[in-house]
Amino acid sequence: MNHLILTADKLIAGVDEVGRGPLAGPVVAAAVILDPERSIPGLTDSKKLSNKKREYFALQIQENAYAIGIGSADVHEIDKVNILQATFLAMQRAISDLGCSPGRVLVDGNQCPELSCTVEAIINGDCLEPAISAASIIAKVHRDNLMYDFDKEFPDYGFAGNKGYPTREHINALNALGPTRIHRRSFKPVANCLGQ
Repeated sequence: MNHLILTADKLIAGVDEVGRGPLAGPVVAAAVILDPERSIPGLTDSKKLSNKKREYFALQIQENAYAIGIGSADVHEIDKVNILQATFLAMQRAISDLGCSPGRVLVDGNQCPELSCTVEAIINGDCLEPAISAASIIAKVHRDNLMYDFDKEFPDYGFAGNKGYPTREHINALNALGPTRIHRRSFKPVANCLGQ
């Protein structure tokens, strides 16, 4: 990374998150500034890629991007401030993790976190803007790896497969065994399980 010197106005970061919908695990955001001299053909929304393709592109991004930042908000923060605000927190942390200050930030979706630079929300940005596509891939691979680790710690919930999303297997395990320390207690199925 940092193969060339870009002026602040040329530093455009794409930002995306993964993990707003799951019942367990953190919400993760990534920020990526692509190097204009090292293009990565084929970038698109991480949800449109197979695991193998995501891993391939994640490696390409790590080797060729100008800067990458990752941020997250844990379940306690999600429960405390709500998932939208926790998502913004993760995005702000991802930007801070870049190691440089972008002049402009492009965020996937229709809402933006508060940042000290120009920020623009782009609906379907993960399909339209390569930097956002790259961020979606980095965030997805990073969060999936976290959920694989949690699956080893809590093998009965199927986290390696469901990534914390409310599949039938996950709900059944939740009802039978109760929530783990990584479950979001403010989310209805988990709250119901706790009798809240």
